[in-house]
Amino acid sequence: MVSQKPVIFVVEPFGGSIRWHNPSLPLIFWDDYAVTRGDGIFESILIRDGQAANLNRHAERFRNSAAALGLPEPILESWLSATDAAIEEFGDGEGKCTWTYSRGRASTGMPTAWVVIQPIAEEVLAQRDEGVRVMLSERGWSFPAELPAKTLNYAATMATLRLARERGFDDVIFTDPEEGHILEGATSTVVTVKGNKLRTPAADNILPGTTQAALFEYAESQGYRCKQKVMDTDYLLGADSVWLVSSIRIATRVRRLEEHKLKAPNNEAEIRSLIDAAMSRG
Repeated sequence: MVSQKPVIFVVEPFGGSIRWHNPSLPLIFWDDYAVTRGDGIFESILIRDGQAANLNRHAERFRNSAAALGLPEPILESWLSATDAAIEEFGDGEGKCTWTYSRGRASTGMPTAWVVIQPIAEEVLAQRDEGVRVMLSERGWSFPAELPAKTLNYAATMATLRLARERGFDDVIFTDPEEGHILEGATSTVVTVKGNKLRTPAADNILPGTTQAALFEYAESQGYRCKQKVMDTDYLLGADSVWLVSSIRIATRVRRLEEHKLKAPNNEAEIRSLIDAAMSRG
């Protein structure tokens, strides 16, 4: 059982100072826009062997998300310092680090910002090894192409995930309601493998994945051919394997897609090692 307490550092968004926060005490106020509107951004970062994985891509996406939502530009040096301090206190083992940046209190207009590191849930660790059963679901919402932000507004996504679990699935892959094209997982990017070809969906209204980007960059150096591709359900079923990749879960193989069982490919260990190596490069 995971029992280690989370480590929290508050980031002062303008001055850049950081301070430790007791995880047993409240952190945000009742009128914070993170609570009342889901108005803010976040990044989830894997902590492994005392290091933050794929950090430069996360930091760049965090900066871009803030710009897209009109938040004050984050002082990245402060976020990095807070992350280092939290890693030192967290100690050994894998952890989930979350950067959260809210528009702040309605009464003051001051943004709220903090960094948390906590142990990775046992369910997530199990899904890495065992794979997931996936339900397809049309996505009835999208962000404008000019707002590619990883926002706190996940209510609709979480509601769809709860529905999937009620129906005996572990996860969701969203599809375009008009064309039926594959979009993305609830909290992940879809990647298919066929021979030496890695593919990820090509669509305007999905958020580019940091893990997928790291994977494709490394895989190409190892002789794989990687690109985006418009794909439908039949394309997934025709692949050697289908994966959901994300920062914390890293990679989990889709072992069932709706009523279709997907057999483990002969190169499953090779693909896992490829993704793991890509994440270990920092």
